[in-house]
Amino acid sequence: MKTKTNYFLVVFIVLGLSIFGCIMVYSASCYSANYHYGNDAFFLYKQIFGVVLGFALMIALSFFDYHKLKKFKWWLVLITVILLVLVFIPGIGVENYGAKRWVSIFGISIQPSEIAKFTLIIFASAYLSENHDKIKTLKGLLPVVFVALVFCALVMLEPSMSVTMCLAFTTLFLLIIGGISKKHTVMFSIPAGALVPILIATEPYRLKRLFAFINPWASPQGEGFQLIQSLYGLGSGGWFGVGLFNSRQKYLFLPFAESDFIFSIIGEELGLIGCITLILVFLALIILLIKIALNAPDRFGALLAAGVGFVIAIQTLLNIAVVTGSIPPTGLPLPFISSGGTSVMMFMAGVGVCLNVLWQSNKNNI
Repeated sequence: MKTKTNYFLVVFIVLGLSIFGCIMVYSASCYSANYHYGNDAFFLYKQIFGVVLGFALMIALSFFDYHKLKKFKWWLVLITVILLVLVFIPGIGVENYGAKRWVSIFGISIQPSEIAKFTLIIFASAYLSENHDKIKTLKGLLPVVFVALVFCALVMLEPSMSVTMCLAFTTLFLLIIGGISKKHTVMFSIPAGALVPILIATEPYRLKRLFAFINPWASPQGEGFQLIQSLYGLGSGGWFGVGLFNSRQKYLFLPFAESDFIFSIIGEELGLIGCITLILVFLALIILLIKIALNAPDRFGALLAAGVGFVIAIQTLLNIAVVTGSIPPTGLPLPFISSGGTSVMMFMAGVGVCLNVLWQSNKNNI
């Protein structure tokens, strides 16, 4: 009975977040969509399509034995690498705002970097669970590190430093809970940490973003514009907000209001109370996924559920931190909420795998 309750509770939370996301995507984008595309529901239709497919994937994967994913781990890596390479192929890759992050297949845009996050979780979880006796050695860690480096390198070339960092954090997290030694943890952490300022320094636009984070008012019409507008939105929301669909920042004041900065629109329309409620819902989902990981029937299931929970947690934290000006701007979407069909589909699919871990743990306890 407890398993069934937790199953439906997770499904209810994820579906609720996704439906709420559709509402907020429409609210945040209706004016800009009508202005640029002549259709105020342009982004909404795409989001609904992603949610419907994602929900189908979530339910289907919740009944698919997650142990079978081990057989496909290298195939998934190969397919993901091919998709990541295709973004650079003219006619297939789609470039927006100077970044090549999308692949157009039969008129449908796919963002391979979103797929890479969950492929990495599956591969690392499968390898670490199968080779638990080897991961104390550097040689034993090389397959996971190699796949992660390939993914990170290809995503960095798009360029997308935020997703690269998410992949790196996820890899380190899985290695740590998978049983990596303290010596190797330090060995990987220090170079990774040192690489961040180097990557920032090598690209002028990243340096500008860093300076805009330190003092956005130094360039209120330049790099600091987006953060200032985001803070305006959050500040004007007060305790209870200006009301759903009543945002003023969405009238072309706040760039990417429907995607990376949708939390600012939520704060403006629903206020601090709405923001806190949303954060608590995310927290409830993450806690449920942690419980699934702790009660998993084997190491593979535990690593899968923990990995999915970690990606949801780190992206939620980073997205909110960016919108509130707590860290320099990055391009990570808010899980289940931000506009992006591939993102919402992959997050829902990831939760579906966790739900099967939940079912399998119940079978083992009978």
